[in-house]
Amino acid sequence: MELLAEDLASHGYIVVGLDAPYRTSSVVFPDGRVMRRIPEKNPELCLEKTGQERDRCANRLLIAWTSDMAFVLDKLEQLNASPASGKFAGRLDLTRVGVFGHSFGGAQAAQFCSQDSRCKAGIDVDGAPHGSVIQTGINRPFLFLLSDHSHESDSEGGQIMANIRSIYDRLPADGRAFLEIRGANHFLFSDDGALLKSHIVMRTLRMLGIVGIDGRRQLAVTAHCLRSFFDAYLKGTSASRLNISSPLYPEIEVLK
Repeated sequence: MELLAEDLASHGYIVVGLDAPYRTSSVVFPDGRVMRRIPEKNPELCLEKTGQERDRCANRLLIAWTSDMAFVLDKLEQLNASPASGKFAGRLDLTRVGVFGHSFGGAQAAQFCSQDSRCKAGIDVDGAPHGSVIQTGINRPFLFLLSDHSHESDSEGGQIMANIRSIYDRLPADGRAFLEIRGANHFLFSDDGALLKSHIVMRTLRMLGIVGIDGRRQLAVTAHCLRSFFDAYLKGTSASRLNISSPLYPEIEVLK
């Protein structure tokens, strides 16, 4: 998601990327210690499970991941308050914190915004919700941004969509959006998926109907959606004027 982070930063946002021990393949500490991720902490393996076993695994990871996010915000508050922190002191507006993530990171964003009042607006980029947010909902502005699921008809996909709609229906009426990018693919929201795949592979995927949009184009549309939503709810522009749809990006479809 580096390109999306860079786009936000280029429009005046301070963007903090989070990579804590056990949530990435390896983390090297300043003293040389290496923390490697074990299979039980791998969200991809977790989501390959089925039924209650998958739900238990996902919920266990969500507790850890949202705790990591809360820890980072705690540290940012300390940096902002301490003159000794140098360039960060007094420069972080932590009254306007936005959270976004892709896939399981999107589920994390939804769960965090459900339980931590420091989140003022959040975005789930094509992530199936997990955790207590499905029951409790979210009481602040939130955007669900999906890839193209028009060809999916399996029961699991139907349950995921039902969970998303349940959360969406309980969002503040003046603080919600539910969008799909036509032709978008789940894996092209990431930099490596959108930019590093060979042209031959991408051409084959498009011929098979698996991908219906160029990876760079998908990232450009996604960046527009994220920036428009955060501008409306974090920068002080009128939320009532939120209109993410644009003639420049006809791929955007409002689902509800």
